[in-house]
Amino acid sequence: MESARPAADLPVVTTTEAKMDTEPQSADNPSKPELLLPGETVVKEGKATILFPSANEVCAVLTEFAREWMSQKGVKLVLPGEKDRVVVSLSQEESNGKEEGDASGLAEEDKETEGEEELTATATVGEKCENGLRVLEGLAASGLRSVRFALEVPGLASVTANDFSTKAAALISRNASYNGVEHLLQASCMDASMLMYEMRGKKQPYDVIDLDPYGSPSSFLDAAVQAVSDGGLLCITCTDMAVMAGNSGETCYSKYGSVSIKARYCHEMALRIILHSVDQRAAVYQRYIKPLLSVSVDFYIRVFLRVHTGQAMVKNSASKQALVFNCVGCGSFYLQRMGKKTPNGHHMKYSPATGPPVGPVCENCGQRHQLGGPIWAEPLHDVDFVRKELDDAPLYYTVDQLSSVIHCNTPPLLQIRSALLHAQHRVSLSHACKNAIKTDAPPSVIWDIMRCWEKTNPVKREKLSETSPAFRILSKEPSLQACFTVREDANPQSRKLHLTRFQENPHAFWGPKARARASGGITTELDEKRRRFQNKRKNQNTDPSRHKHQACKRFKMGTCTHGDNCCYSHGPVETTE
Repeated sequence: MESARPAADLPVVTTTEAKMDTEPQSADNPSKPELLLPGETVVKEGKATILFPSANEVCAVLTEFAREWMSQKGVKLVLPGEKDRVVVSLSQEESNGKEEGDASGLAEEDKETEGEEELTATATVGEKCENGLRVLEGLAASGLRSVRFALEVPGLASVTANDFSTKAAALISRNASYNGVEHLLQASCMDASMLMYEMRGKKQPYDVIDLDPYGSPSSFLDAAVQAVSDGGLLCITCTDMAVMAGNSGETCYSKYGSVSIKARYCHEMALRIILHSVDQRAAVYQRYIKPLLSVSVDFYIRVFLRVHTGQAMVKNSASKQALVFNCVGCGSFYLQRMGKKTPNGHHMKYSPATGPPVGPVCENCGQRHQLGGPIWAEPLHDVDFVRKELDDAPLYYTVDQLSSVIHCNTPPLLQIRSALLHAQHRVSLSHACKNAIKTDAPPSVIWDIMRCWEKTNPVKREKLSETSPAFRILSKEPSLQACFTVREDANPQSRKLHLTRFQENPHAFWGPKARARASGGITTELDEKRRRFQNKRKNQNTDPSRHKHQACKRFKMGTCTHGDNCCYSHGPVETTE
């Protein structure tokens, strides 16, 4: 049964606000004559009204990704209030082109408008479409997300909300009835993997599979890549961020077949690890993936990807994966592709990759390298869908990390971005870290820029050890002269419009809750532990005599100068055997 934690669904091009109101148990709803059972509350989110156990609190934001998927199926979707949607272009170049009367941009708009006019079939919210999407939520718990799919997403043929708990399945049925979506939403009580395995090779597989387990989804991935239709959508959530971000590389390898590294770019690396794992398992069945959107938010990651079938395309899988060489000194990183493909007439020649891309020690600071991966080295997003990040520049640096390595003042983000643009390199922000820099510039260029910055903000060289990364980096003269004059295009459109890129926590103790009990509900031990350790460093005991029962080690060596004011004992200490 799914834990009660915020869902990882995020709006893509639409700015929406999800409100959650909890009615008291005794509240009567005149439009819903069905009475609440003891211990249940009514939770409203968007258009969905959910009966939920009082011990659980859910705050979820439903993505509109399914609506985009249905529009690609050739069905015109009719959405209430769609004219009021706020759509923001995240590509500054695209907006500038349209302002200047770019003919190609107008032609593209005309093509899209013409395509919409050709759509004859329509689908509205709440209607059952015979040729619509078949959706599976494998670990549905209360069925909140499935109910919202049924209430807010047009073009659905069916929604299956599955959970292994019989109590959860019964609650899903009641929630479907309570919201009047029984014609679309069916409850299922099965092991999620077995349910997906049963759909292999059938004429009507699932077009959308949503997996949001408590912790790692690794045990469900093999079944999911087989049960989804050709070109179908997989929505996967991982909440074991500590494992995927480098705290336990061996555990990460056992679950995902990749070694994680504890580096500044660990959150993006976590996304690339799960994509590598899914692609590897899909390749076993002659299938391959195409990521549409990948996001890293706080303690979880969420990926949306399409799964296609094609033996010829599966041969490209090795060239899409890469090992990561990460310098332990300066943090420079290099990627080593696992495979190599070269055009050979009308065919493609596949061969092992050559390398490694680094020597025995880092060329910038002389330190050794860590080896991580393999990871997904291709774009994290569909370029036509999201244009706010560089699609072909894996991982990122952070400004404070670069400054910390050479012990200098941190340069403003816009000046570093401008210096990279002046050096004829591309640069963008990252959704995974607020001061991140994604660029196609090699580490040598980045450190040349930092050397130039240090010349105007000098550090005390006499305090640097000759073996430190800072000393070795600053001992070299830059091969290029960086220009830190701020450029207009260094500030992206989303930043100029002050769009919210990093959401604030909605309330206290926000995060993954305790694992659900088999008997229903959730344990409260985790919340009690958090409250107990909250502000644990405040109101500390400052009584100097609190250690008088311990012997003073310096007094034994004859070096303690505190005398009677020493908080430790200078006399014999009684020991208990």
